Amino acid sequence: MLERGFLTRAEYVKAAQSIAARTRHKPGVGLILGSGLNPLADQIAQADAIPFAGIPGFPVSTVPGHAGELVIGNLGGQVVVAMRGRAHYYEGYSMQQITLPVRAMRELGVETLIVTNAAGGVNASFHAGDLMLITDHINFVGMAGQSPLRGPNDDSLGPRFPDMTGAYDPALCELARASAREQSIELREGVYMMLAGPSFESPADVRFVRLSGADAVGMSTVPEVIVARHGGMRVLGLSLISNSLAHAHDKVSHEEVLAAGKNAVPKLVALILAVLKRI
Repeated sequence: MLERGFLTRAEYVKAAQSIAARTRHKPGVGLILGSGLNPLADQIAQADAIPFAGIPGFPVSTVPGHAGELVIGNLGGQVVVAMRGRAHYYEGYSMQQITLPVRAMRELGVETLIVTNAAGGVNASFHAGDLMLITDHINFVGMAGQSPLRGPNDDSLGPRFPDMTGAYDPALCELARASAREQSIELREGVYMMLAGPSFESPADVRFVRLSGADAVGMSTVPEVIVARHGGMRVLGLSLISNSLAHAHDKVSHEEVLAAGKNAVPKLVALILAVLKRI
């Protein structure tokens, strides 16, 4: 499905109502699980599972490692709604389409969003399998005009010019740090940059990203965070460093990304569970 007209609140409400009709739960926390991170959803108890394809307007991912399913239930003492995978801008969807799930979560009453991704490490001290707390982002694609907020603004959803200062909630970041210490997990911190993809970065791209002040780079997350903040949601962002772009290697592959995710899942699960218990 290629880009079409701007979406309206009625479409977000329709998606939310479809979800609410198929679950007994009322989630307060949303989870977006990136490449290879779907197993976290297996930890959700008393789960109701809804395929993306069965929800009006939901974009369906075509990427391996993104299961395309909404899982709603209990996790870490919270009622959560988790996306097993996500759709990406490079798949041909518009920015509004790929962020419709976040809008639907907000309509369901979700107030806190935990967003995860697999990212290439640009910081020379990062290695594959590390976890990084996102403290800020560089919206490189948005700087070129591709924003999920482009078009008419509905004031009932959020302000015309939302502030992105502190987009990654400082209190939630502190919870993540405390949780990492509790679990003896080394938690890196840094700035995430979104590029459009789907090709992986060239060596010159990597040098540019590093000089721009980014510690990790990926192809998602930023539009979701912008829409969440537009809607008044609190956001916590975590990157799984799937490969090091700062060190010599033959090539980068999607299989490498998924393998790193599989190996680091226990750490990520432990960290997110600890955060949920502290919220």
